[in-house]
Amino acid sequence: MTKEKEMKNSKYSLRETDLVTPNGKPLFRIVAERDVRFGVKKGDEGGLVESEKNLSDQDSAWVFGNARVSGNARVSGNAQVSGNAWVHGDARVSGNAQVSGNAWVHGDARVSGNAQVSGNAWVHGDARVSGNAQVSGNAWVHGDARVSGNAWVSGDHRMVSGWAFATKSPDWNITEIQVGDYITLVKDGVFEPVKEEPTCAGTIVEINGKQYELREVTK
Repeated sequence: MTKEKEMKNSKYSLRETDLVTPNGKPLFRIVAERDVRFGVKKGDEGGLVESEKNLSDQDSAWVFGNARVSGNARVSGNAQVSGNAWVHGDARVSGNAQVSGNAWVHGDARVSGNAQVSGNAWVHGDARVSGNAQVSGNAWVHGDARVSGNAWVSGDHRMVSGWAFATKSPDWNITEIQVGDYITLVKDGVFEPVKEEPTCAGTIVEINGKQYELREVTK
């Protein structure tokens, strides 16, 4: 018979399992002590955490299924972590954010607002995904990369640090040009890869024969 760890709050308790983290730390199954949200009723089992610090007990955040939250990572607000997703390290998932599928969020990464990270996507390092942004497929967002607004990163795209804003096309919903291993144009929330290397002259970047005025993003 499964035992209950000696930790219980008004939101959930921790139930012992035979599962461990890659570092050998035990993982506990969360059990709802009250109705939460998202269809979670008192007595329902949720996902796995290393300790109570991984899931806030003050709000509606929840971990579902086989999803795991470990290390110093924390899920709070109305955030949801589900599927086989893993949030670890010092990562934070907050607001109405959702991490699902086989996605990983780790390091010092932050996923907030209404952002969604799904599929096999990875968000790590000091990356930030916020607003209504979506990261999916096999996409990687890492380093100091920022994905915000209504932006989408999908497929096999990999984003690294080094951002600039293009002011050439005011009709675009999103007008970022991402400068890193390659250039990616963002138009109407869809990332389109540009194969040729950009040429830079001061604050001007030329792509496919068109010039774009750039300014650096300040943190």
